[in-house]
Amino acid sequence: MPAALADRSAWELRAQYRSGETSPTEVLRAVLKRAAAVESQLHAYLFLDREAALREAVRWDALAGRPDAPALAGVPVALKDNLCTRGWPTTAGSRILDGFRPPYDATVVTRLRQAGAIILGKTNCDEFAMGSSTENSAFGPTRNPWDLDRVPGGSSGGSAAAVAAGEAALALGSDTGGSIREPAAFCGVVGLKPTYGRVSRYGLIAFASSLDQIGPIARDVRDAALLLQVIAGRDPADSTSADVAVPPYTERLSGSIQGLRVGIVREFFAEGIEPAVAAAVRAALDVLRGLGATCEDVSLPHAPYALPAYYLIAPAEASSNLARYAGVQYGHRAAAGDLYTLYARTRREGFGAEVKRRIMLGTYALSAGYYDAFYLRAQRVRTLVRKDFEDAFARFDVLVGPVTPTPAFRLGEKVDDPIQMYLSDIYTVPVNLAGVPGVSVPCGFVRGLPVGLQIIGRPFEEGVILNAAYAFEQATAFHTARPAIAAGSGGTAAGGRA
Repeated sequence: MPAALADRSAWELRAQYRSGETSPTEVLRAVLKRAAAVESQLHAYLFLDREAALREAVRWDALAGRPDAPALAGVPVALKDNLCTRGWPTTAGSRILDGFRPPYDATVVTRLRQAGAIILGKTNCDEFAMGSSTENSAFGPTRNPWDLDRVPGGSSGGSAAAVAAGEAALALGSDTGGSIREPAAFCGVVGLKPTYGRVSRYGLIAFASSLDQIGPIARDVRDAALLLQVIAGRDPADSTSADVAVPPYTERLSGSIQGLRVGIVREFFAEGIEPAVAAAVRAALDVLRGLGATCEDVSLPHAPYALPAYYLIAPAEASSNLARYAGVQYGHRAAAGDLYTLYARTRREGFGAEVKRRIMLGTYALSAGYYDAFYLRAQRVRTLVRKDFEDAFARFDVLVGPVTPTPAFRLGEKVDDPIQMYLSDIYTVPVNLAGVPGVSVPCGFVRGLPVGLQIIGRPFEEGVILNAAYAFEQATAFHTARPAIAAGSGGTAAGGRA
């Protein structure tokens, strides 16, 4: 049975526009109908501009089918709400940016528009991307399309939920410590964190500037490759973006991994992982072996120290980046009679509990007398983690393991226990500290909830990990499963099994 229009991938839509089987307006109406049916349950979006999207769809109706049409002509795309969009609300999930409408687009947004994408709106996220569940949003949590009592992951939970539920064909998220890969794993879609510097951060509302990276969330690997190809590349507006050629990722998806050397990260299967998750990932490794890859264990000995190091480095950078929110230039402004009271009251009213916690942690780590003991030591651990990856990549082409220790947990289950929440990121933060690329691809189900396989590559070798993920995807059917919420609103579901 063919998928409903709202559930089709971007590459399928492009082919169907060319054949005349459908049109951007028809697809957009199907996506908006799906959003109208499920959004009251999911809360994936914070802002959805139906009229603007329909105008864009009409504009592309006569053009999207042409052979020379740009890469994403007529494809509906959602944006995480920490990406600046000219004239549209951009809150980063925080009350302190209530009412803020940027006067410019982020570079990735500009590139999407140039590629013909129909931008639908802004998706929900943990406040300033600080969280693993999208429960920290000032505007309420997003729910997981596979089980409405569970979280979609974070901080890009709105983007992952929107793609999984058919409320967008593609989406952008940001990944500071796992915020693309974790929600992709929890929602059963593909999520890619590119190499640090591969994608411009200009117009991304900063959390931790040495870790943040924008990346694609998609229904399958080919779509993720297509979206990365559009947004990647050097940007003069971002001095940290790398002047490295962007290969044609979609053309390099051969699906052949004969002789690929795969390192199974031993530390990612240590105490704390749910046995059923480990079993799903081990089964995925058997698939890779069957496709001709050689798989051996490898150690990243400093990986267990990555999480505490991350939760010193990231809050320290956040305490600096968030100092700009003082009620003076933009966003929320508290009533106050003097400058100090203005700053204090604005931040007290505007920031949520998790953001305040991380600001205080970071400020403490940077304070006189503690800088060497905490922040500097964490940076030394970061160097050791990066060295572990370099040593591993001398032997292996890719490294693999689970994305998270468990499938999606229940709403409210960890929100009052920060340590347990932070432990959700234990397999993802080492990748950010090292600055290397990583992709999550669906590899199974546990109790009807999706599980993600994480494939990690050398710097700027996104093509290698995408091809490995594509080979796995082509040999399995997990990526074709759709949550029941999509089936109940005109989609095609696979009942949680593939």
